[in-house]
Amino acid sequence: MDFSGSHILSIDQFERSDIEKLFSVAEGLESYANKQKITKVLDGAILGNMFFEPSTRTRISFGASFNLLGGSVREITEAGSSSLAKGESLADTAQVLSGYSDIIVLRHPEEGSVQRFAESSRVPVINAGDGSNEHPSQALLDLYTIREEIKQKGKNIDGLKIALVGDLKYGRAVHSLCKIVSLYDDVEIKLISPPELKLPKSYTDLLITSNVSFSETENLEDGIKNVDIIYVTRVQEERFQSNQDAKKYKGLLSLNKEIYTANCEPNTVIMHPLPRDSRKDANELDSDLYGNPNLAIFRQADNGVIIRMALFALVLGVEGQIEKTAREVNWHVSRDL
Repeated sequence: MDFSGSHILSIDQFERSDIEKLFSVAEGLESYANKQKITKVLDGAILGNMFFEPSTRTRISFGASFNLLGGSVREITEAGSSSLAKGESLADTAQVLSGYSDIIVLRHPEEGSVQRFAESSRVPVINAGDGSNEHPSQALLDLYTIREEIKQKGKNIDGLKIALVGDLKYGRAVHSLCKIVSLYDDVEIKLISPPELKLPKSYTDLLITSNVSFSETENLEDGIKNVDIIYVTRVQEERFQSNQDAKKYKGLLSLNKEIYTANCEPNTVIMHPLPRDSRKDANELDSDLYGNPNLAIFRQADNGVIIRMALFALVLGVEGQIEKTAREVNWHVSRDL
């Protein structure tokens, strides 16, 4: 894959060599993401950060990543504040905003919408989630997190054993994650969900053709045994026809300290793409897991900045110029709890 000038729309674009290249660039950016050094390699560049669905981590981390490379960010945070509310088409919006931006990040509630937008854009577009379809940058940061977490235990992604828990039907992070782990060898996946929220057939077919071993169960306790990673997702209530339909599944698969201790190896890593639903009727990850050193959800969120910085650097072709404008920071803020 030639990153320079390319849209990033789907994990289908990536081969293992592309992921290795991205991760190599990401490793080189860790000191900048951690505010140990500053670079202005994208000084003068503008990111159009367009989010037509609610977002915290994805929107802010894309913006922060661009700022950390020296660029400026212009944002739209809801369709009602844009001319889409006046009937403007995505194609027209793309034509106009690509004249104001050097790269665009787009989240939109309709499947395939980011692809349609990219077809009319004059600058690269990154998919930040299109309905229940895909979320490629989330899968990339998830895989980077998996690699870092299990590397400490002497393992690598080949041979990974992972449990995917929750709403596998509508969870776009899970869909992209299934695609990306299918590029690796000897992967085993345990799919844990209510029958109505099973992983769609198109993704199980992909696992089969990719020789990924998988099993399906409704039982959380059985499904999380003998895995390296537990990846929990919330019920995607915004994808259901009504809140009442979504409520049927809330709280059915809730992981707490007791269940974890009784069924998992002591070093099993816990991940979640966030936001996690902490309301009592859902509570996917209980607060009694806070003290567990294997709870990686905040390290996972931090990795979003590193991976998105690497994507910007590669797509805008500056990965080899970062050090040229580097300098030490002149402030200090403690980030320890």
